[in-house]
Amino acid sequence: QVQLAESGGGLVPPGGSLRLSCAVSGNIFRIRTMGWYRQAPGKQRELVATITPTSNTNYEDSVKGRFTISRDNAKNTMYLQMNSLKPEDTAVYYCNAQVATFDWGQGTQVTVSS
Repeated sequence: QVQLAESGGGLVPPGGSLRLSCAVSGNIFRIRTMGWYRQAPGKQRELVATITPTSNTNYEDSVKGRFTISRDNAKNTMYLQMNSLKPEDTAVYYCNAQVATFDWGQGTQVTVSS
């Protein structure tokens, strides 16, 4: 069974940066397109960035130019570098496959506030 563990969240002021990590158990990570999702209070979970096994990436418009998704297949780990953070980026961030998702992890809280 695949397990997902997100980490790296925290409280940062507007304009700040954070780097999230996602550790994935099992070798299936290497053959799946993965993504970072987020869920703000009172809103549905949304997909903000995806990365294919060969590291082709795609971003939701609101994070383009500010967020960078990457992966290390040898370490079964995925990352999300978040720069120029805005208050509207405040959410719980999750990692998972883009389709046929695995069981969700706990997520990591990102709060952007002065």
